[in-house]
Amino acid sequence: MPQALGWIRKSAEQGWAEAQYVLGICYNTGAGVAKDMVEAAKWYRKAADQGLANAQFWLGVYYADGNGVAKDQVQAVSWWRKAAVQGYDMAQMALAGCYANGTGVAKDQVQAVKWYRKGAEQGNVGCLEQMGVYYANGLGVTKNLIEAYAYLSLAGITYEHARQVLTAHEKMMSAVQIAAGKNRAIVLQKEIDAKKAAKQAGK
Repeated sequence: MPQALGWIRKSAEQGWAEAQYVLGICYNTGAGVAKDMVEAAKWYRKAADQGLANAQFWLGVYYADGNGVAKDQVQAVSWWRKAAVQGYDMAQMALAGCYANGTGVAKDQVQAVKWYRKGAEQGNVGCLEQMGVYYANGLGVTKNLIEAYAYLSLAGITYEHARQVLTAHEKMMSAVQIAAGKNRAIVLQKEIDAKKAAKQAGK
């Protein structure tokens, strides 16, 4: 590890964004170096300034939590937005949550839906669940129990909490609606797979 860390540090100091990000992770986790949030934030910022989406996301997390930097929700939103625009699904979920709760930005459920949907289109389980909740309650979208069922169903494949929400949601639906929801879930999965394939092909 010491030799590998030496190469990472050298590359980071020479301006390679990926190495700067990895060095930030090392300081964040204490891997090969003493854990130091200020140093982690410094290297995340260097990578983020070069447009590296995962570094932008983590710098946003640092600002949201006040790790290594002064807590600043507006800065958190700014960095999450930069990463979200690049298609980073965790940043899309974080940005959507800010709009949903009015944290660091004006509360706006339509904007929340916009970013939850983008994350859901990449298969992000948290975003899939939130889209289900939003459709179930008519937040930022027209209430649609069938769409809600489809999103919750897909989230529930790997996420226990979404399965619990789906179970409660089913009690508000007729057998015909549930059947329609199951069919919509199949179509929705195909739509998500197609978008993910197109994104991959575009890389």
